[in-house]
Amino acid sequence: MSIKRILAATIMALSFGWAAAAVNINTATAEELQALPGIGKAKAEAIVTYRTENGPFKTVEDIKKVKGIGDKVFEKMKPELTLSGNAPNPNKPAKPATK
Repeated sequence: MSIKRILAATIMALSFGWAAAAVNINTATAEELQALPGIGKAKAEAIVTYRTENGPFKTVEDIKKVKGIGDKVFEKMKPELTLSGNAPNPNKPAKPATK
């Protein structure tokens, strides 16, 4: 395999991993929250304000309690939400193991 192909494969693997990274809605900054689909500066700041005033979110669905985040916005960003670390979304079913 050529160096170009190895480099291209590495870049693709890294970019897919980065794109699939979950955002912890209990610790993310407003800037980090803006990486979520449908979340701009105002909604990101509203999430941080809500979290500061009400404590951490208990479920990812609780983010819909933030003004301006309805079902449509939630469904867009749901696959990228988590409540801890960069772990996979607990609401997304795990893929079955392959043999």
